[in-house]
Amino acid sequence: MTKSEVILAISRKTRLNKENIKATIDELMSIIQQATVENKRVYFSGFGSFFKKKRAQKIGRNINKNEAMVVEERYIPCFQPSKVFKEEIKASG
Repeated sequence: MTKSEVILAISRKTRLNKENIKATIDELMSIIQQATVENKRVYFSGFGSFFKKKRAQKIGRNINKNEAMVVEERYIPCFQPSKVFKEEIKASG
């Protein structure tokens, strides 16, 4: 499902203006992104949480040159679904 499809689905259910929905979704994503960058966990009850996670330095392999290389320590964005969300997915088969 694309962002456009989500906006259309929300618009159909709520009968709100698509432009307002798009602006709201854009702002929500911006807030989640900025909070995650600032090392704040963003939690939605019944859905899950967004946070950043530290990946340790490791030895990787450049398959084109077949040589080992060091992959530096870095942060990655993560999403952890809530227990309720996991159970819904599990029950859906």
